[in-house]
Amino acid sequence: MTEEQFYPEEDDTLIDEDIDDLLSEAYDDERPPIAININGRVIEAEMPERNIRVTRLDGSTEPSPDEEEEYTTIIINGKEVRVRQDRPIKKRRVKRASKVRTVNGRREFVVQGYQDKVKVGRRSKNLPDLELLQYSELKLPTSEEVNFRARLIEDTMLEFDIDADVVDVRVGPTITQYAVSPIKEVVDENGEPQVIRTRVSKIAALANDLALALSTKTLRIEAPVPGHSYVGIEVPNQEPSIVSLRALLETEQFYQERKHPLAVPLGRDVSGEPVIIDLARMPHLLMAGTTGSGKSIGLRSMITSLVMSNTPDAVRLIVLDPKIVEFSQFNGLPHLIGPVETDPERIIGVLRWATREMDRRYALLEQEKARNIEAYNAILGRRRKDEHMPYIVIFVDEIGDLMMLYPDETEKTLTRLAQKARAAGMHLVVATQRPSTDIITGLIKANFPARISFAVASGTDSRVILDYTGAEALIGRGDMLFLGPDAAGPKRIQGCFVSDEEIDAVVQYWKDWHQEQIEAGKMEEPSTPPWEQAVTRLEALSDLDPVLEEALNVVVQEGQASASLLQRRLGVGYPRAARLIDALHELSIVGGPQAGGKTREVLVRSIDDARRMVKNNRRKQRY
Repeated sequence: MTEEQFYPEEDDTLIDEDIDDLLSEAYDDERPPIAININGRVIEAEMPERNIRVTRLDGSTEPSPDEEEEYTTIIINGKEVRVRQDRPIKKRRVKRASKVRTVNGRREFVVQGYQDKVKVGRRSKNLPDLELLQYSELKLPTSEEVNFRARLIEDTMLEFDIDADVVDVRVGPTITQYAVSPIKEVVDENGEPQVIRTRVSKIAALANDLALALSTKTLRIEAPVPGHSYVGIEVPNQEPSIVSLRALLETEQFYQERKHPLAVPLGRDVSGEPVIIDLARMPHLLMAGTTGSGKSIGLRSMITSLVMSNTPDAVRLIVLDPKIVEFSQFNGLPHLIGPVETDPERIIGVLRWATREMDRRYALLEQEKARNIEAYNAILGRRRKDEHMPYIVIFVDEIGDLMMLYPDETEKTLTRLAQKARAAGMHLVVATQRPSTDIITGLIKANFPARISFAVASGTDSRVILDYTGAEALIGRGDMLFLGPDAAGPKRIQGCFVSDEEIDAVVQYWKDWHQEQIEAGKMEEPSTPPWEQAVTRLEALSDLDPVLEEALNVVVQEGQASASLLQRRLGVGYPRAARLIDALHELSIVGGPQAGGKTREVLVRSIDDARRMVKNNRRKQRY
């Protein structure tokens, strides 16, 4: 595919028209494509010869070779458009082993370059320019290196009495997959064809021996590759490549998902093909991996992708970061409902608010008789666009700390959100560096069908997160196994990388944009997050007892208070129930003990009065 740049003349009016539709009607699909850059926007089109005319300076129809390189004239629905032939755009090439030839009776693989299908649709004027992100070329192995390793794999297997051939090679950014066929057809002494079959488990057992022969730190064998009739031996490249986010945002695969607000590039697979996922179809994502394996970078890449493709009225974000330092750069984004929360107690309060917001959204869906958020917004239409509900994506970087400090509350809120929040347009992306059964419980795991495992310490950890082994053989730095909700097995992917400078540039763009909207009167100044009041109340009560707020709700609803009542309703022992009654008495919520063991009187009429009294008592104690 060639790439040209269009320099518009004064009388050209194509910029305000739907150029995509014009090109699709004007060109024939059977001709080789070109990509035209019109005022910074790349358009892919087919250019048949009958629609091309090269105009000489003297007006003749037969151009000279020198002038042919200057301009061509493309006729689009009868309108002539001059196209310059200086090719200012860098070609996006990715190498892959796609050609096999036979030399001296042995297969040889040629690593050929192929071109990513670059296609960028019309972007809203409110969205940041893709130029804010950096593009990096892929460094892939040479044909000599690939063929040397293929022969080494065949020779090593032959030493262990396994006669099998490498039939294909798939070259990726960080690993190369060698396809070994367990079925080989040979000709015996009598000239009769004979089929030699090798057990798949026998090939898989040679992982350590192959790693030794190839002198590699780690090696993973996928036996067999889902959907194929061969075994995949995945060997790390000597020079791993960086997969840039911008390169994937400009691919045709991402363009095809442009109508899905929650579509994000995940990375490139073992053959270099882009992998795009839609969080709305997941509907929730669980990630795990050791320190330094790439979890936080993966989350930062997802957040950057979402804010590059959506305005704040379409997608809102909640970022919960118990690790404190990983996501502070995103503070100030207008997409954030509130600042990045780092305190575990406040994070629990935010998750509680999320469950209440989910219930509120379901009430609105019921009112409009809509099944999900898409149907709800469609029913409202353009006239009630201000009432449209945006998607909410909740990112939690480390649930291990939350599960240690507040295991019951964390599991309860995450499970409830995972079970019901999809239709309400709320989605979870949760990460942990300790994929043990006490962190990723069976209840949490059952409600997160889409999972990603970065490099982990053992096969047991890999089974906990994926139900498959193999993540212990990953090389780290964004190398992952992705298990989709409907996939037959995990898929190996090299994740996207986004630098601090890129994030700073994108966040600064949105800060400036938000300020312009405020000055124009289209948006309001950032206000207190909606969970602030509930979180402050939770902090006041949790200093006394984490269950005190629940005890407060029970006694106000029942209109009476006793230790036996709290035992039954809260499932606590008598000593703790008695302490809760004493604490409520000190806060002037309930009266003193009654004669004859009668229940105590509740001194407040509503839950709001009770909370106000708790706050006043704490203020008196402070001063």
